[in-house]
Amino acid sequence: MSSTCKISLPVFVVASAITYIYFSTVFIFIDVWFGLTSSPGILNGIAFTAVAFMCVLNYVLAILTDPGRVPATFMPDIEDSRSPIHEIKRKGGDLRYCQKCAHYKPARAHHCRVCRRCVLRMDHHCIWINNCVGHANYKVFFIFVLYAVLGCIYSLILLMGSIYNDAEKDEQQSRGSFTNAYVISGLLLVPLSVALTVLLGWHIYLILQNKTTIEYHEGVRALYLAEKGGNVFTNFYDLGAYENLISVLGPSIFSWVCPTSKHIGSGIRFPTNL
Repeated sequence: MSSTCKISLPVFVVASAITYIYFSTVFIFIDVWFGLTSSPGILNGIAFTAVAFMCVLNYVLAILTDPGRVPATFMPDIEDSRSPIHEIKRKGGDLRYCQKCAHYKPARAHHCRVCRRCVLRMDHHCIWINNCVGHANYKVFFIFVLYAVLGCIYSLILLMGSIYNDAEKDEQQSRGSFTNAYVISGLLLVPLSVALTVLLGWHIYLILQNKTTIEYHEGVRALYLAEKGGNVFTNFYDLGAYENLISVLGPSIFSWVCPTSKHIGSGIRFPTNL
C-alpha cells in the first residue's frame, strides 16, 4: 500500500458522485418503482448495493495500492534466458536507464512525472484515483471500471422505470418532489455510462492485445516506422487472447471479477511469444 495521502479534488468528486448515485437509486428510484419493503424492492436494493460495494472496494484498492516500484537493486541481465526481451533507447540503442530515478528500467516500466518515479508496466497516470495505473493495481482499476459501468447502467434503468411509474400514478406532488433528483441523476448517469463504457471497451481491447496505453501509442509509431522500412512489427508480449486475459485477470474465471492479484508476478519479467 502507498503511504502518501491519496485524497484529491478528483477523488472527492468521484466519491461524491458514487454516494449520490447510490442513495438516489436505492431511496428514490427503487422506492418509487417497487417500494423498498416489497420483494422486488428488497432484491433490487440488495443487488444494487452489492454492485456499489464492489465498485467502491475496487476504487479504494486502486487508489491505495502501489502500482509497482522498481527494486533499487534491479540490474538487467542480458544473459538471462527468462528475459529474452530487453528494451533499449530509441537513440543510441543502450539499455533504458532513468536519469531521474538513477536506475535501469525493467521492460514495460516507465517514469511518471506526476508520481516522480518509475512504475512497473505503467499504463497511465489517472487523476481520478490520484495514482498511477500500473502492474500491481491494473486489475483492480479494470474491475472498478467494470462495476462502475454495471452500476451506472443499472441505476439508469431504475431511473427510467421510476419516472415511468411516477408518471403512470399521475401524482403531481410526488412527481414534483423528485423532479430535481431525476434531472440531476439523468445528467450524471447518461454521460458517465457512455464515457465509462468506452473506457471499459478500450481496456478490454488492451488486455486482449496484452498492451498498456503507453505501449499502444508506442506501437502505432513503431508500426509506422516498421512499414516504412519494409519490416514487420511484432508485439512480443501478445500470447493470444485467452492467455493475455488470464495474465491480467487470473487463471480462474471466478477470480476475474474479484480483486485478487496473486497471479501477476513481480512485474520485472513477462512471458513473450518468442
